Amino acid sequence: MSKPDSLMIDEVRYVRADCVQEKAPSLAGMERCIVRSYGAGVFIGYVSEKKAELNGVNITLLKAKRIHYWSGACSLTQLALDGTKDGGNCRITDAIDSQFIANVIEIIPVTAKASKIIDEVKIWQQ
Repeated sequence: MSKPDSLMIDEVRYVRADCVQEKAPSLAGMERCIVRSYGAGVFIGYVSEKKAELNGVNITLLKAKRIHYWSGACSLTQLALDGTKDGGNCRITDAIDSQFIANVIEIIPVTAKASKIIDEVKIWQQ
C-alpha cells in the first residue's frame, strides 16, 4: 500500500516533507529555470528580464547554458524536476554571462536536485 503525499485537517493541506521539492538556489532573487524557445532551442539559467512583445515573450537569461540534447529524462518537465539519469549522453554547453532569447514558449522552474545534477554533466564541446 502506498503512502499518501498529503492529508487534509480542518481544510488545511499538510504535505509530507519528503514530497516537497526544494527550488534551485536563486541568483540575486532570480529563479533558475529551463527555457524553451520557438527557434533557438532549450536553455537553463536565471531569468532576469521578461517582456511580452509582438513576436511573443522575450527574455534575458543569466548564467545561460544551452541544452542541445538530453537523455535520461522523458521531457523538459522531468529534466527540471529530477535532472538526468544519463548525463554521459547529454549535450549541455558551458555557461555564458547573459543571453537574449526571443519567442520563449515555455519557462519551467528547476528544483535544487535537478540543478545540481545538470551542473554535474560534463560540458559539451567540439
